[in-house]
Amino acid sequence: MSDLFSRAGLEAGAPAGTSAGTDAAPGGPGPARPLADRLRPRTLDEVAGQEHLVGPDGALTRLLSGGAPGSLVFWGPPGTGKTTVARLLAGATSLDFVAASAIFTGVADLKKLFDEARVRRRAGRGTLLFVDEIHRFNRAQQDGFLPVMEDGTVTLVGATTENPSFELNGALLSRSRVLVFRALDATALGDLLARAEATEGRVLPLTPEAREALAGMADGDGRALLNLAEDVWRAARPGEVLDAARLVAVVQRRAPLYDKGQDGHYNLVSALHKAVRGSDPDAALYYLARMLDAGEDRLFLARRIVRMASEDIGMADPQALVVANAAKDTFDFLGSPEGELAIAQAVVYLATAPKSNAVYTAFKAAMALARHHGSVLPPKAILNAPTKVMKREGYGEGYRYDHDEPDAFSGQNYWPDAIGRQSLYRPTERGFERDVARRMAWWDARRKDRDAP
Repeated sequence: MSDLFSRAGLEAGAPAGTSAGTDAAPGGPGPARPLADRLRPRTLDEVAGQEHLVGPDGALTRLLSGGAPGSLVFWGPPGTGKTTVARLLAGATSLDFVAASAIFTGVADLKKLFDEARVRRRAGRGTLLFVDEIHRFNRAQQDGFLPVMEDGTVTLVGATTENPSFELNGALLSRSRVLVFRALDATALGDLLARAEATEGRVLPLTPEAREALAGMADGDGRALLNLAEDVWRAARPGEVLDAARLVAVVQRRAPLYDKGQDGHYNLVSALHKAVRGSDPDAALYYLARMLDAGEDRLFLARRIVRMASEDIGMADPQALVVANAAKDTFDFLGSPEGELAIAQAVVYLATAPKSNAVYTAFKAAMALARHHGSVLPPKAILNAPTKVMKREGYGEGYRYDHDEPDAFSGQNYWPDAIGRQSLYRPTERGFERDVARRMAWWDARRKDRDAP
């Protein structure tokens, strides 16, 4: 996760006119240093795209103005500067920078790092321990950091692409401050491309549309953008200017940032669900397309849509559940990509349907009532009486068969005496539930007439 991006200009990079092919690695002839490494910021105020952290009024700037910032957790997508900022932070606080990765570091390695930090501390030097992918350590391993954080042996800076609230234990989080790194926006990506062109001394051979497409392929990742730019310079023939279609063929499109089992997955499915609930079919289709494009399991999406039909549309449009299940069956029958259109149709139907969570709310209330009162007996009148003993006990006595009653409604009591009649389902005045509400109001009036002296 060596991250890198600075504002447009030459002050932190190689002189203009120096090409990737001639910028050898330090120490003599050898392979050219990657463009991303050559453009790495040298001071915190050169870092672009994270002004909310390192700008004049940024959170990290404020922490540094008060002295040592303490232990931190950097949370954000790849290519947003987490490693670079950690290195620069060590320099700004005169701490020795030590890097480790949770992927390759075991308990024995950590103990060795801690022992070395103790030696530095006795010599009067502090240690900034940067741990990449810190969320990959299990809970017990995370606990191992607590003693050396508390006694000041190390200042811990952990980097994670996953939500620390879910992936890091509470004890570690309580001793750290979480700083959120944002994916680079169009302005930051544009500045980064301008800086790359200034450093290379040549412009990217792209049409304006292709340049915009290149930034989109980077998906907010500065390192990925610079790698793609290098690919363009290598692949373009002399005098050739690539349009968007040719660009895709040359660099091969980078997959969107999305992990089906992690934070990106939950963020997008939440956005899809809320867009449907909020009756915005356009936004719902957009988030559906994002997930489909990233390779999300189509049947997962179909199951989620069935859930939306019950949870958010409910009795306001009972047909929504039928449509959602039909979309799932259609995808099962047609497969991809044809079956995806049925999923899209269901999303639009649900987003444009009248909304009601009355059934959802009533069901939760019914579950709570059932748990609270336990196994109380229903009224004996509505119990079956298959034996003489049960008949003698009054089972089934006084039951009124609704179909034999006027308007097929008896109005008798179905609630246990220990609870009494409750009102759980309250239909809205939206969609089909308007009719249901009128029907229930009529039944309530008949019950009152029947109970009157």
